[in-house]
Amino acid sequence: MIYQIRIRGHLGPQWAGWFEGMAITLEANGDTLLTGPVADQAALYGLLRTLRDVGLPLISVARSASAHSS
Repeated sequence: MIYQIRIRGHLGPQWAGWFEGMAITLEANGDTLLTGPVADQAALYGLLRTLRDVGLPLISVARSASAHSS
């Protein structure tokens, strides 16, 4: 599944390793959008736990339509 995770604030390039496989988009409104594949719910929870542990404010989590879905 492809997920879009929106967090408050812009992430610097040093965060890319923390979110490997995710595209990091800095939005004009000051938010960051992480977009990419998440293997399963356990991986999603792990990603969300990482965000929480480093104090990044979560705004939203949305499952996105995959380019390979039918």
